[in-house]
Amino acid sequence: MAKKFVSVNPATEEIVGTYQEYSDAKLKKILEDSEKAYTNWKKTGFEERKKYFLEIAALLEKNKHKLGKIMTLEMGKTIVSAEAEVAKCAWVCRYYAQNAQDMLQQEMVKTEAKKSYIKYEPLGVVLAVMPWNFPFWQAFRAAVPAISAGNTVILKHASNVSGSALAIEKLFVDAGFPKGVFQTILISSQKIAPVIENKPIAAVTLTGSELAGASVASSGAKVIKKAVLELGGSDPFIILKDADLEKAARVATDARLIVSGQSCIAAKRFIVEKAVYKKFLDLFLKNIRVKKIGDPLDLDTGVGPLSSKKILDTIDGQVKKSVKMGAKILTGGKRFGKKGFFYEPTVLTDVRPNMPVMNEETFGPVAAVFVAKDYKQALEIANMTDFGLGSSVWTKDEKIAQYFIDNIEAGSVFVNEMVKSDPRLPFGGIKRSGYGRELSVYGIREFVNIKTIWIS
Repeated sequence: MAKKFVSVNPATEEIVGTYQEYSDAKLKKILEDSEKAYTNWKKTGFEERKKYFLEIAALLEKNKHKLGKIMTLEMGKTIVSAEAEVAKCAWVCRYYAQNAQDMLQQEMVKTEAKKSYIKYEPLGVVLAVMPWNFPFWQAFRAAVPAISAGNTVILKHASNVSGSALAIEKLFVDAGFPKGVFQTILISSQKIAPVIENKPIAAVTLTGSELAGASVASSGAKVIKKAVLELGGSDPFIILKDADLEKAARVATDARLIVSGQSCIAAKRFIVEKAVYKKFLDLFLKNIRVKKIGDPLDLDTGVGPLSSKKILDTIDGQVKKSVKMGAKILTGGKRFGKKGFFYEPTVLTDVRPNMPVMNEETFGPVAAVFVAKDYKQALEIANMTDFGLGSSVWTKDEKIAQYFIDNIEAGSVFVNEMVKSDPRLPFGGIKRSGYGRELSVYGIREFVNIKTIWIS
């Protein structure tokens, strides 16, 4: 009997959609269509691809509210952030429409040869395994560069956002992309490995948990297929004594509560220099406490529900265990309301290295605050993690900022700004946060054959 995927509104706990898992026959047809589409799509010129991406960008902007509402109902992010996400997807489409050709231009290299150069060619069908927290952005962030390079893409989305996955597929169809260039598959996680091993799949990109990343990378490695992994994070947000504390506290609040804290690049560990610890903490608590918790479709809501009861129970368990080990709750620390998967924005102090809120990824609105005697100890605390995705440093001193830029162990360092992905810059991490890069010129070159040409 075929499996069914159910999307539950996390604000009301009501079912918003039920979807049938694709049969093996349908999955086989999709793989065949994608491989067939690739043989033609790779021959198209950049100007033709540009036309399609500009059209899909226009459709995204035209249907911003409708598409945003699909996300809000399926996984609970506020409608304001959902609409902003749709707009960002339009941005990445336009960015590659305008820049893909330059990024993949042949590069002449002077050697003893009469002519030698580097040529970039697509690989084939790319499987994108994506999470639920940014249902549209994660999919577009992975698919747009790959398709711009001449590949075709199959999306395997998280099962709780199947409505979003199908809406994305429809956008590609409505924009006029040839059949098979972008397709969605509704399958269980257990079926991902056989898909990766299927001959048409040339490479795989995954955004998700460490466990999912290890599984996908292992499946790809067995059949010698490339993988790009964007995994978890425990991003430090470092506030030094000369920082603009008002701005830092305001941005820190947004950085922790984005998607109700369910983001790999959300700030999770707040490391404050001792001289300004109390002042920053007071400002931070003030900002956290005024955030309205409630219906994510309400324009005034600042914190929506967590995506599922499982996520709610996990974050609650991490907090309770940390408190039992000595952490102190300054605000929040419990479930909010009786219906929906809401959790109060929470601030913990007296956090030690062995506590869950320090050594595990906290996927919820929980901030762990640390005090550092000086900027050097702040760096030590920041690097005291197995993750290495993003980091944010707040200081007016350029030399100290450079010290963090040179020494922090992360895929990105944002000075006096929160961590965010941008189509113009590479995105990814080190250590247990994964490998490979998305976006910018580095993202589009992840899934190409970098071919060396030598003519004597």
